[in-house]
Amino acid sequence: MSRSSKLIAMLAAAAVMLVTGALGAFADFPAAPKDTAAMMKGTQTAVLAGGCFWGMEGVFERLKGVVDVTAGYSGGAKETAFYEMVGSGTTGHAESVQIHFDPTTISYGTILKVFFSVAHDPTQLNYQGPDHGTQYRSVIFYANDGQKQVAEAYIRELDAAKVYPQKIVTQVVPLKAFYPAEDYHQKFLDKNPDYPYIVYWDLPKLANLKHTYPDLVVEGM
Repeated sequence: MSRSSKLIAMLAAAAVMLVTGALGAFADFPAAPKDTAAMMKGTQTAVLAGGCFWGMEGVFERLKGVVDVTAGYSGGAKETAFYEMVGSGTTGHAESVQIHFDPTTISYGTILKVFFSVAHDPTQLNYQGPDHGTQYRSVIFYANDGQKQVAEAYIRELDAAKVYPQKIVTQVVPLKAFYPAEDYHQKFLDKNPDYPYIVYWDLPKLANLKHTYPDLVVEGM
């Protein structure tokens, strides 16, 4: 193993230990409100934003019942849905993921539970970890009234339960459009597991997911 590979492995191990060592706070993470009957018919779609879409995509594509996850942009215009432009923080877009899922296997509420407890920190305003700017804000883009009601009720419940020491800043706004990101961003985590950013910031999320919700994770992922 090269010196750089050893360093990456050490960073990964340290980051995983930090995350899994703090899991006790989420042992009894509140369950989300139940989906409405209308939300249980056919394949459903959720669009969420919570920092860099590499890690978000990596988390949600490992859940049972998730059919497909696409990294992309939401919140701004089609003309500005490009990585270099979104990175300026002036387009209104947030790096997002579009999640197609089977509601008979995994509910929208369960997806939100993973979103709030594993995929990102919903108390960080316009940033996640080392990434700063409105393009990294926390957002739930709801596709219908049912999704809006579940999301807003869940946020109220989490704040009331003081799950986090700070207030949740996640926006709940209507989904206007979702634009897929460039091809090289798709499945970036899976294709680049040794990339330093992935090792330090995203692999711990996967460890957290598998440790906290083993029954939700697809076997072998």
